[in-house]
Amino acid sequence: MGKLTIVGLGLIGGSIGLGLKRAQPENTEVVGFDLDREVMTRAQRSGVVQAIASSLEEAVSDATMVIVATPIVSMRKVFQTMGPHLRRGAVVTDTASTKGDVLRWADEFLPEGVHFVGGHPMAGKEQQGLHMAEAGLFEDRPYAIVPSVRALPGAVNAVVGLAQVLGARPFFLDADEHDAYAAAVSHLPLLTSVALFNLARKSTAWPELANLSGPAFRDLTRLASGEPEMSHDIFLTNRENVLHWLDRYIGELQRFAELIASEKEDETLFRSLAETQIERNIFLEKLPRRDDPALGVELPSSADSFLQMLTGTLWQERQRAKEITEAMQERAEKAAWEERVRRRKLDIDE
Repeated sequence: MGKLTIVGLGLIGGSIGLGLKRAQPENTEVVGFDLDREVMTRAQRSGVVQAIASSLEEAVSDATMVIVATPIVSMRKVFQTMGPHLRRGAVVTDTASTKGDVLRWADEFLPEGVHFVGGHPMAGKEQQGLHMAEAGLFEDRPYAIVPSVRALPGAVNAVVGLAQVLGARPFFLDADEHDAYAAAVSHLPLLTSVALFNLARKSTAWPELANLSGPAFRDLTRLASGEPEMSHDIFLTNRENVLHWLDRYIGELQRFAELIASEKEDETLFRSLAETQIERNIFLEKLPRRDDPALGVELPSSADSFLQMLTGTLWQERQRAKEITEAMQERAEKAAWEERVRRRKLDIDE
């Protein structure tokens, strides 16, 4: 029987447990661990996990796969503590919103023979906690796969399979790409939500503003209700990328400020608003084509990867995963070169 351990039983860890329960993988025991013993007990009673452990060391011992779903900055200590107790050949993955630091900690503290494959399900809610967990949280949501350089192809297959079992859409990025892109489409919206709410809340007219506010204000400030610990960790571990996109956002706001201020730019303002509406509607109807290294390579099915790993045949289907990881590395090198060219051009223009 395979043993899968979930470390951290909040919204994400709990939803993974419920998703696995729904999938009902055979010959698999799902074990949970959380620093809050009451949360662990509730997770077991509600069927999120089948068993709980009295310590992190006990939880990961003999586990075939370990999913770390703790706050980001806690992961360094988790890796350090559990490293000596992991079985050789174990697959470790995570759910963190940033990847650079996490992959460095994994490389530093996880022993040789343990395979780390970073993961980030792009799903969540503003309210955290086990009581908010749901089996369908990841359904049809993007699931970033960010392998470490030491991860064997079978380990990559296994995490791809996990994402598929949860109903998500796996795709590949390297750590730098992930953190740069996530800053634009996830972390900056979070910061914008917080800033907009603070702007209104700190006004002397707040009682009037609050009573006048409608769906637009509530929708745009929804993320400000998220856990401050999670937001703090994101900004702390992805500072440079968040600042980069924040500068660009300020520039875009300034552009609109100038258009609104100028009486001669009415036509330009309207055209900009209309073009944005069209482009967003296209985005909502169909995502733009992406050059994915997996294109042309058949992704392993959940049965061929995740379930094989749990039953002890992890290292099958090497060639398909090898092609994927090699293509991903080639694309990452190309992206890094293009980024260097872009930055150099910006330096020259300035």
